[in-house]
Amino acid sequence: MKKVLKIVGISFLIIVLLLVASPFIFQNKIKGMVKTFINQNVNAKVDFADVSLSFISSFPKANLTIDNLTVTNFTPFEGEQLVNSKSIELDFSIKELFKDTNSEPIKVDAIYIDEALITLKTNTQGVANWDIAKPKENDSSPTTESEPFVFQLDNYKLSNSAFTYIDEKEKLAVYITDFNHEGNGTFSETVSELDTQTHANVTFKMGDTEYLTNNSIDLDAVLGLDLKQNKYTFKENVLTVNQLPLEFDGFVQLLDNGQKIDLTFKNTGSTFKDFLAVIPKAYSKDLENVNTTGNFNILGMVKGDVTETTIPTLDINIISNNASFKYNDLPKGVKDIVINTSIKNTTGKAQDTYVDLQTLNFKIDKDVFKSSAKVTNLTGNTTVNANIDGVLNLANLSKAYPVELDNELTGVLKAKLNTSFDMNAIETNAYQRIKNNGTVSIEDFKFSSEDIVNPLHISKANVSFNPGTIRLEQFNATTGKTDLNATGTINNLLGFLLSDKNLEGNFNVKSNAFAVSDFMVEGDNASEKSNNQGTEKETLKIPAFLDATINADAKTVYYDNLILNDVKGQLVVKDEKAQLNNVTSSVFNGKLTMDGLVDTKSDTPTFNMDLSTEDFDISQSFKDLDLLQQLAPIAKLLQGKLNSTITLNGKLGNDFTPDLSTISGNALAELLTTEFKPKNEKVVSLLESKLSFLDLSKLDLKDVVAKLTFDNGKVSVKPIDLAYNDIKIQLGGTHNLQNQMDYQAVLQVPAKYLGSDINRLIGQINDPKVNNITIPVTANITGSLLEPAVKTDLSSGVTNLTKQLVEIQKQKLIGQGTEQLNDLLGGVLGGNNSGNSSDSTQTSSGNPVKDILGGVLGGNNNTPKDSTKPKSNPVKDVLGGLFGKKKKKDTVN
Repeated sequence: MKKVLKIVGISFLIIVLLLVASPFIFQNKIKGMVKTFINQNVNAKVDFADVSLSFISSFPKANLTIDNLTVTNFTPFEGEQLVNSKSIELDFSIKELFKDTNSEPIKVDAIYIDEALITLKTNTQGVANWDIAKPKENDSSPTTESEPFVFQLDNYKLSNSAFTYIDEKEKLAVYITDFNHEGNGTFSETVSELDTQTHANVTFKMGDTEYLTNNSIDLDAVLGLDLKQNKYTFKENVLTVNQLPLEFDGFVQLLDNGQKIDLTFKNTGSTFKDFLAVIPKAYSKDLENVNTTGNFNILGMVKGDVTETTIPTLDINIISNNASFKYNDLPKGVKDIVINTSIKNTTGKAQDTYVDLQTLNFKIDKDVFKSSAKVTNLTGNTTVNANIDGVLNLANLSKAYPVELDNELTGVLKAKLNTSFDMNAIETNAYQRIKNNGTVSIEDFKFSSEDIVNPLHISKANVSFNPGTIRLEQFNATTGKTDLNATGTINNLLGFLLSDKNLEGNFNVKSNAFAVSDFMVEGDNASEKSNNQGTEKETLKIPAFLDATINADAKTVYYDNLILNDVKGQLVVKDEKAQLNNVTSSVFNGKLTMDGLVDTKSDTPTFNMDLSTEDFDISQSFKDLDLLQQLAPIAKLLQGKLNSTITLNGKLGNDFTPDLSTISGNALAELLTTEFKPKNEKVVSLLESKLSFLDLSKLDLKDVVAKLTFDNGKVSVKPIDLAYNDIKIQLGGTHNLQNQMDYQAVLQVPAKYLGSDINRLIGQINDPKVNNITIPVTANITGSLLEPAVKTDLSSGVTNLTKQLVEIQKQKLIGQGTEQLNDLLGGVLGGNNSGNSSDSTQTSSGNPVKDILGGVLGGNNNTPKDSTKPKSNPVKDVLGGLFGKKKKKDTVN
C-alpha cells in the first residue's frame, strides 16, 4: 500500500510540476500565434503588455491571458483608440496546444473580457472605424494559410466595460456604461440557443435631443441562433427599462446592406406604477412607497430594414386613463391623469418619424393642467405644434412628486397658449415661421440661477403671444434691494427657453430703487486673492444671455457708495457689454450726464466713459467719490459749485469700481462761487508759515478753470490762475495715487508784503512805476498730503529786489539820464531779479536792505589803488547832505 501511495504521490507531483512548467515551454509559441492572428486579421496598430499561459486557473483547460490590449486606428481615424482592454482571456483544451498550428487552428471554447472601453464611430462620409478586418483570400488559393485560432464558444463574458457609438453623419450617439454581459451556448452549431444576461446604463441622443439619460437596462434573453442565415430570434425575453418590465418577440437578421428587424413588445403589467417605472430611479425614488390607480399600457411594433437610407416602420402607443398616484410620505397626490401618446413611422424614412401627444392631462388639488403636442421630423428640422391650457401651483410639484430641487419653487402659473414653430426658425430668428397665440401669467414666483446674484421674486407677470410678437404686458419684481416694473417686447423667448439663444427684446423699466450690484454675476475665469482674507474673489459679469435695449427711469440708483436720484437714460446690453446712452441723474445737488461702455467679456472688466457735471456740490462729491478724491485730493477743502467734463477709460475692479491705477483721460473743471476752507490741512498751514503774508482761507477761486490729465495713475494739473487779494498765483504740477506731490505755486508778490525796508526804498525813489512793483516767489510743494514739504525762494527774491532798488536810488542821486533810469526801472518792473553781482563779496548782516546800503555808504566806489588823487564820491556826498553831515574841503591840489 505504501508503494502504491508513493507512486500516486510521485505521479501527482509530476503532473503538478508539468502544469506549472508547461506554460513556460509553450510561452513563445503562444505569443507567436497571437501576433500571427493579429497580423492576419487586423488592419490597425495593436499593442499588448504581455501574453501568459496557465494550466492551473482553468484546469482541465488551458488559459491564455492578453494584458492591456489596445487597438488604435489608422487613417481616417488616425490615433483614435478603438479598443482598450485590461485583460482578455481565452480558454481551450490543453490538447489543442499539441496541434500543428500551420495546418490546424486552436479551437477556443470561452472568452472573457474585463474592463474594456470600446469606441465605435462613423464619420460624416459614412466610414466606420471598426472596419479593420483584413480581406480574406480565396480558400482554394494555394497561398491560403490556416488561422491560429477559431472561436467555437460555449461561454463568453464582458465585465465592467463601456461602449460608445457615435454616428456623425446621422448625429446619433449611444453611450453604454457599467456594461456586464454573459452568455452560454454553442456557437459552433448551425442552429443553437444562447442564454444571456445583460446589465447596463444607456444614454441615447439624436441631434440635440437626449431621449434616454443614463437609464438602467436589464435583459434576460434566450436567443435562437441561425448562423447560416445570420438570424437571431428572441424567444424568452424580459427587458427592464429602469423599473419598467417589457416582453418582446421577433427576430433580427443580418443582411449584406444592414439588418432586418421584426419585433413586437408590450409591458407585462398594466398598472400606472409601470409608467412611474420608466422614470429613472434617482427621480422616481422607491416605487414600493407609492399607491397608484388606473391602467398603463405600452404596445409597440418595429418592423423593417435598417440600411443607409431606411429605418424600420414604427407603431408605438402609450395609453393611460383616469390614473392617479400618491407617495405615502408626501402630502399631495396627482389624479385624473390621462396619457395618450403615439410614436409612428409609416414610410421607413427617418425624417417621417413623429410623436403625437394627443392628451396629457392631470390635476393637483384644484389645479387642472391640460396639454397636447405633435412633434414631427425628429431627425431633421424638428417641428412642434403644442397647446397648453391650465393652472399649475409650482409649490405643489415637490409636494406631490419626490423631485429634489436646488431651490424651492413657488408661484402660480396660468397658461392658455398655442405655439407652432420649427427649430430652424428659432435658430435663425425667422420669426415669421413662429406662430404664437394666447397668454401666460405667473404670480408670486421665485427664481434662482447662476446668472443672477439674488433670487428674483416676480409678484406679477403677464405675457401675451401674438403671431410674430411676444409682449411683456406687465412685470413686477424685486431682487435684492431692487424693485422693477417693466413692459416691452421679447423677440425670441422660445429660442432662449429651448436652445442656447440670447434673450432679446426692448424694454421700458421703472424702479423706485435700483442697485447695480443686484444684476452682476460672478465670473468663472477671473479671480484674485484678497489681500486681507486670502480668499478668491470672482469678478462680476454682465449676464451673457442678455441682448436687450432698456429705457430706464429710476428714482434712486445705488452704485457702490453712491446714491443717484432721478436716473433716466438708455442701456443697451449685449455680448456681456453695457452701453450707456444719455444717462442723466441728480447727485451732489447737481446734475450728472454720462455716456460710455462697460465691457465684462474679458477676464478683467474695462470701461470707457464721458461724464459731464453741472452745479455739483464740490465738498460732498470729492468726499464721496474715490475717483474725484484721487484726481484732486485738495479739492475736498473747497466749498461751492462745480461744472466739469471728464473723459476717462480704464479697468474695473471686482466690485465694479474703477481701478484707479489704470485710469487714463482728461478733465476740465470750472469752479463757481467757491470758498477755500483748509481747516487743519497740513500742506496749507505749512505754506502759510513760509509765506506769512498769506491767509489762504481768503483765496478767491471764483470762475477758476482747471485742466487735468491722467494716465496710469498719475494726475497732471496744467497751470491754474488764482488770486489772493492783490497777489496773483499760478499753480501747477503732478501727483500720483499714493498722493506723492510735485507742485509749484508761483506768486506775484507786491513789495508792500516784503517788509518796511523795501517800502522805505520805494518811497525814497518816489517813482509811480516803482510803487506797484512785484516779485515772483516760487513755492515748491512735495511729499504727501499727510507729510508735505514746502520750500520757497522768498529770501533770495527780497535780496535781489533790494539790490535793484538801491541801484536805482544810487543812479538817480548821481544824476543819470532818464533813459538809463527807465531801463533800470523796467528791469525791476519786468521781474529782473538777477541782482547785482558786484556786491557778492560784501559781508551779510542778515538784513538785505541794510547790507546793500552799508556797502554804498562804506564808499565802495571802485577807486583804483594806484590813484594819486582822491576823487569825490557823489553818492556819499549826496547821502551825507541828506543825513546833515558837513562836507570837508578838498585839501588836495
